[in-house]
Amino acid sequence: MAIVAKPSRFSKYGRPTVAWVVGLLFFFPIFWMVLTSFKTDADAVKPEHLIWFTPTLENYLNMTENYDYWRFAKNSVITAVFATAFTLVVGIPCAYAMAFNPSKATKDVLMWMLSTKMLPAAAVLYPMTFLTKSAGLFDTHFLIILVLSLINLPIAIWMLFTYFKEIPKDIIEAGQMDGVSTMGEIKEILIPLAWGGIAATALLVFIFCWNEAYWTVRLTTTDAATLSKLIEGNRAPEGLFFGRLSAVSAAAVGPIVVLGWFCQKQLVQGLTFGAVK
Repeated sequence: MAIVAKPSRFSKYGRPTVAWVVGLLFFFPIFWMVLTSFKTDADAVKPEHLIWFTPTLENYLNMTENYDYWRFAKNSVITAVFATAFTLVVGIPCAYAMAFNPSKATKDVLMWMLSTKMLPAAAVLYPMTFLTKSAGLFDTHFLIILVLSLINLPIAIWMLFTYFKEIPKDIIEAGQMDGVSTMGEIKEILIPLAWGGIAATALLVFIFCWNEAYWTVRLTTTDAATLSKLIEGNRAPEGLFFGRLSAVSAAAVGPIVVLGWFCQKQLVQGLTFGAVK
């Protein structure tokens, strides 16, 4: 007869309490940003209006009427969607080759790709700016899509490689014996079997592309400027406009927070898949 251990008091009450505290700590900056977005710039810096104030939609109306929010939002959607698509188009074949046709250098290549994430972005800012301006690519959608794709490609390949390694190689070999081409294996066998992993990778890459600020701010001015550029523009020599800045930030964060909320299961699965055997 199996003996079931009685859960301790900490397991019953302590862990949920700690989880709620940690969750509230993470949520508080978002809550405070949204709260501040309904204040005027004057109220946002007054201690007496920290909690009690008269709500206003002035910041949101000003954002849509005077700052052309929808143009910046459209650029963010375009760059994030196409950068994610390009990353998957390149990353899936690369991960497929490394997972099912590995060589002695496969691990070294994977480590080299991951090491590129350790390069300080500021170290290549000047050559990137000089070269893109010389080539006439500065402030274009093509440039931002290409940069965001290359930035996120190592992470995408690592995640896809982890998923593909979990697929039995016998299935791929059976397809080869039936005369399926390499592209046929990827399209007809690999993608359907690893669809959950590919979706999780795509979602994570999309979030990274949407949240990217360093390169989108420094490699754009107007035509391809994203929401990060709009947020950065709410600075002035006399200081920050906290009310307007909070409204723009809330409008930029909102879509990706909602997307992450509805897709959190896929996100967690994508980040932890293969971690425990």
